[in-house]
Formats: sequence, C-alpha cells, structure tokens
Amino acid sequence: MIIGIPKEIKNNENRVGMTPMGVAELVRHRHTVVVQHTAGENSGFSDDEYVKAGAMILPAIDDVYATSEMIVKVKEPIAPEYKLVKPNQVLFTYFHFAADEELTHAMMKRKAVCIAYETVERADHSLPLLIPMSEVAGKMAVQEGATYLKKIHGGKGVLLGGVSGVKPGKVLVLGGGRVGRNAAIVAAGMGADVTIADVSLDCLRYLDSIMPANVHTMYASRMQIERELTDVDLVIGSVLIPGDKTPHLITRDMLSLMQPGTVLVDVAIDQGGCFETSHPTTHSEPVYILDGIVHYAVANIPGAVSRTSTFALTNATQPYTLALADKGWKRACKEDPSLLKGLNMAGGKVTYKAVADCFGLDYTPAEQVL
Repeated sequence: MIIGIPKEIKNNENRVGMTPMGVAELVRHRHTVVVQHTAGENSGFSDDEYVKAGAMILPAIDDVYATSEMIVKVKEPIAPEYKLVKPNQVLFTYFHFAADEELTHAMMKRKAVCIAYETVERADHSLPLLIPMSEVAGKMAVQEGATYLKKIHGGKGVLLGGVSGVKPGKVLVLGGGRVGRNAAIVAAGMGADVTIADVSLDCLRYLDSIMPANVHTMYASRMQIERELTDVDLVIGSVLIPGDKTPHLITRDMLSLMQPGTVLVDVAIDQGGCFETSHPTTHSEPVYILDGIVHYAVANIPGAVSRTSTFALTNATQPYTLALADKGWKRACKEDPSLLKGLNMAGGKVTYKAVADCFGLDYTPAEQVL
C-alpha cells in the first residue's frame, strides 16, 4: 500500500502523523511511504531522517494526497484539503465529526473511508488512540490555566500552589476520565486544592483510592457544580462521550456565579465543548474574555508540545496503521472489532450512529459497508 504523511496545516498544529521510526516499520512490511517536504520539522524530524527510514519526500500536499491510498495524519482535514481527498481513499486521523457538520458533509461528498482515532474502542470501552493525547492535554490544561490565571493575562492573579500563610488556588475538574485524572495530578502536584466531579460513582471511588490528599471527589450534579463555581479559580472541562457531542456542564447563566478572572479551560472543545460559551480558539489567539471569565478553548492543545505528542501518538497508532496497510481497511476492520468502531464513514455513508444522529443523517451500520 502507498501511505501518505502530509504536513498539518491547521493553525499552529506542529505534530506530524508519524515519526521516522513508524515509517521504517511500514517500509519493513514492504509498503511505500510518501512524506510531504518539511512535514516533520516542527516535531524535530528532518526530511533526511524520513529518507533514511525509507520514505520518499514529495514537494507539496497535493502530491501526497494524489499519490496515496491511505493518508495518516493528526488532525481532521480542513477546507483547503477537502478537494484533495479521493473516493475510497482511507483517511486515518482524528475527525471529531460530531462537532463539525461541514467536515461531515465534505467527507461524505468525497466518498472517503474515514477511520477516526477517537472512536477506536476496545472491548473494555477504553480508547487506545485517544489516551496518549488525553494524557498530554490533561497535563497541559493545568499549565495553560495557571498561565492565564496571571493578572497580566486577565486572570485573578492567583498562584495555584499558594505560599506560606496564603491558601492555594482552587481547581475544579469536570470529568474523571484520562484527561481529568492527568489534570488533577498536575494541579495537585502544583499544590492546588483540587476537586474532580463525575457522575460515575465507580469512577469516583477509584479516584479516591489513587489521588493525593489534596484531591477530592464530587458527584457532578448541577447544584454541586454551581456551589463550587462561587470561589473556584480554574475549571478544566474534560467530559467525553465517544464520537458524540459533549454536553454543556457550565451554561451562560452560570458565568455570573464565578468571580471575574476565573479561568475555564475547555479540553472537550473538539467535540463541541463542556461550556456553553466556548468556541474554538488557536495557539496564536488562545483566550477570550466573556462576562469577566477567561476562556481557553484551543482545539489542538497537544500541538504545542509536538515532539512528545508525535512520539506518543505514533506509539499508539502504529499497530492499527500496520493492520490497515497489511490487510486493507475492510479485512482489518472485519478482524478487529475495535478498529471497526473507528470506521465513521465509507462510500458517502455515515457508519457511526452518534454522528448520524447529530446531523439527522441516514445511518448505515459499519458491518454493512464491509
């Protein structure tokens, strides 16, 4: 198979779809890999490294799409890429269709085979291709939140860890999954007073057993959240419903409960966001202030630590990429139920129910397109 690695063109997306080591493994399996010129430079990988791994360097993104049977990348195609996608071309990447109707219709029109990292799901309901980036995003969410709590950035002027004689800052983490756990660990490590809210009692019991003493758990009812908001300094939104749009746990009217300069970091913005007042931002313009509340809603947080993120992502995607290349997408999906759950679209048909339901589209079970 011919596998293409284009350069990411989303705002400040510095990751790349595969490391040279990942390329070398595909080449060892006798596949052809084409890499766009400078695709890896923002992750610290030179064209020469890809060539030494066995890849062919192509000058432009158009050439990569035109040549490849399968595209492996990091973020969903954006508008300039839509026309480059070929019918029956396999795209293996993060899509987050439920938050982007335009992208959904564009990929249906192009009749692409869209396999989404974020919905590849094991029998135990874990999301192996989302986990590494969730770990990165959770840790970074607190770092970024701490930055924007500074008065010079519009925040309260609060140091999360406090100092002798001064109480630490208060952090509320909405969602006790992978993002939330990592956010809580980093916030606790900074010395903050941390509360994690979730609706799963099993999750909360588990968190109680593993978290340090300055992390507390709370059932995520609306009333409880409203009470916490009155004196919280930083809120991390990390709720995820695989493949579906994220519910708004903080509404517009709830902003009035918070003190001016409170910071909201919406890690779930790829799936529509945890906060009603969130809209996607970029690394070049990461925040905006609404009703005195600082909103950080960068849609590709791990792109800021691109080298770490690219290594972590390739480590996770490599077995699935090899399976798709070695067997073809139909056989690979038939033989691996977790990969089948990643199939969101094929031949213009939506094969992931949550996406179809979001936009009132016809749903075709994935098994039927195989």
